[in-house]
Order: sequence, then C-alpha cells, then structure tokens
Amino acid sequence: MAIRYRDQQAGDDALIAEINTTPLVDVMLVLLIIFLITIPVVNSSIAVTLPLEQNQRRDDQQENVIVTVDAQGRTWWFDTPLPDASGLAELLGKVAAMQPQPELHIRADVRADYDPVGRVVLAAQQAGIARIGFLTEPPAR
Repeated sequence: MAIRYRDQQAGDDALIAEINTTPLVDVMLVLLIIFLITIPVVNSSIAVTLPLEQNQRRDDQQENVIVTVDAQGRTWWFDTPLPDASGLAELLGKVAAMQPQPELHIRADVRADYDPVGRVVLAAQQAGIARIGFLTEPPAR
C-alpha cells in the first residue's frame, strides 16, 4: 500500500511542476488586439494637409574639405602641407565662394595644442565657411 501512495504522490508533483501557458497566451492575444485597435487612432488623430515637395537628389554636392592639424601644430590641406596661415585663409576664401559651399572637416591630432586648431576655426569663420565639423575616432569597445 505504501508503494501506491508514493506513486500517486509523485504523479501529483509532476502535474504541479508543469507551467500552464494558456492564460499567458490569452493575455498576450488580448494585448495584441488592443494595440492593433489603438495604433491607427494614435497615428491619424489630427487631420492635416501636408505640403507637396519634390525630392531632389544631392549627387552634385561638393566634396568636403579636410584640413588636418598634426601633433606638431602643422596645418595640411588634404595631403598638402601649408607653409603659413595666409595660405589657409586664401584657400578657405575660395571654398567659401563655391555654390553649394562644401563642409570643412578638421582632423586634429589628439596631442596637438588648441592654438593651431583654434587658428583654423578662426580662419574658417573669417572666410565665411558656414559648416565646420571635427573628425574623430569612435572609442574602442
């Protein structure tokens, strides 16, 4: 008789140990239906007439100008070293006159002083360059 009792008890534990997922599925289906009903209301709750505009390709955009400042403070126009600040101002003046105006990207060595980089930014502002950006490296993961 004791053996039957143990077998019956083990069978009851097996039933209790299983997870019943039917209520979980029912709740998820109800939430899915609620979201499907409410999403169109949220997206179009205010009726507006949007302006019509043709998309224009921007393939004719000028190439970006890259000015590099190395660790010693020397300035480079793309791959060409510049002897002095007047050469940089002259080149930036020509770039500022272009239509559309290209962007100026400044690549500064992490060991460079702020003074040479500041001189490049000042020369770009005086020349009338509208968009200036700094090129950086993403951090290592």
